[in-house]
Amino acid sequence: MNRRHYLRSTAVATVGSIAGCLETLSGTENGRTVLESPERDLSEASHPSYEEELPAITLPDPIGGEKISTEQFEDERPVLLTFFYTNCPDGVCPALLLRLRRAQEVAAAEGYSDDAAFLAMTFDPERDTEDVLRTYAGDHGVDLEAGNWHFLRPERYDDGKEILTEAFGLPLEKREAEDYENLEYIFPHFAYIFLANERGIVERVYPNGASVEVSRVVDDFETVVTA
Repeated sequence: MNRRHYLRSTAVATVGSIAGCLETLSGTENGRTVLESPERDLSEASHPSYEEELPAITLPDPIGGEKISTEQFEDERPVLLTFFYTNCPDGVCPALLLRLRRAQEVAAAEGYSDDAAFLAMTFDPERDTEDVLRTYAGDHGVDLEAGNWHFLRPERYDDGKEILTEAFGLPLEKREAEDYENLEYIFPHFAYIFLANERGIVERVYPNGASVEVSRVVDDFETVVTA
């Protein structure tokens, strides 16, 4: 099943939620987005891009003890979403989390924490247990008490791989960690961050999420939240 078929299979619920919201978002002429078209056209990419629906996924939040769905935030709050694993050896994943964390800090400072959601999905559930994720959050300054941050953890690696490859069109491959003595395996992966508005429509995709300017992500997110 490719991403396009995956999206069609979840379209009924998404369309129903959008149909119940008659007002348009302030911002662009299309009424579906706040931000203008990005300079880089990603419409032909395998992953969701500008003006497309954020894929509907549901996964456990082991720290919160509940299941979290991207759909539950529709008609409620915009979402910043990324994918990571705590054993990432090259600094990419901490850089991704930094951008979400900074957006969370600004949301708290500016008083719109309750109107924002931050989702970080691990694709390494074998090692990223509840305790590991909780420790990781503390080490990286994530505010779990704010109520707007959720670590998402699939039950199995294969479940996470299916979500990334089929729902988001992002290849994922587990490889032996030949160059790292303290690791059994690693994941060469794409450093993506997705920003979706309260309708579940993608406003921005940052393919270089680990190196994009932090202020750019924060400012884009704030613009969407406060529109």
